Amino acid sequence: MITLEQIKEIDFEKSGGLVPAVVQDARTLRVLMVGYMNKESLAQSINSNLVTFYSRSRNVLWTKGESSGNYLQLRDIKMDCDKDTLLVYAIPNGPTCHTGADTCFFETNKADEIDQKDFLFYLERVIEDRRDFPVEGSYTNNLFSRGIKKIAQKVGEEAVEVVIESQNKSNDLLINETADLLYHLQVLLTYRDIKLMDVLECLQERHS
Repeated sequence: MITLEQIKEIDFEKSGGLVPAVVQDARTLRVLMVGYMNKESLAQSINSNLVTFYSRSRNVLWTKGESSGNYLQLRDIKMDCDKDTLLVYAIPNGPTCHTGADTCFFETNKADEIDQKDFLFYLERVIEDRRDFPVEGSYTNNLFSRGIKKIAQKVGEEAVEVVIESQNKSNDLLINETADLLYHLQVLLTYRDIKLMDVLECLQERHS
């Protein structure tokens, strides 16, 4: 995340005091919209954890969602190599576009439309978000709060369930228990700050 101190590194002067800000869903990675920020709106975004832009038509700061309630909850901001463009990661509270569409590019932004081959990476981002931004009543947050021993215990329990169901005839039950195991294993890896890609790279090295 860009800090308040790092704001002075951004080249606002190149475009007359503003820089473009591309907003991407922190979980699905779908591009939601593009806006403009000045120093003040960027600082307000960081301080409030709500994405705030500068309106070129009204010449005022505006927090996305202040009228509709569809806020963009800030997760991260990165600057590009030229330090004149921002990439903003956020969690949308609803449709982003003023037309009511999920995105300003009229693309849907639903978890159930994520390609199956990418779903585990999506799940990883969701679990990381729960770790970094806890939600009251969340089962994932309950696991994190109980620590590595409890998480490891759950992984062990689910592994045993997979072994048991593998001896039975129901493929549906085996699939369900395998899903439970994969989820709890991902929680354990996230607790230890290990990426799924780290595991895949290990498998790839073994394969080669």
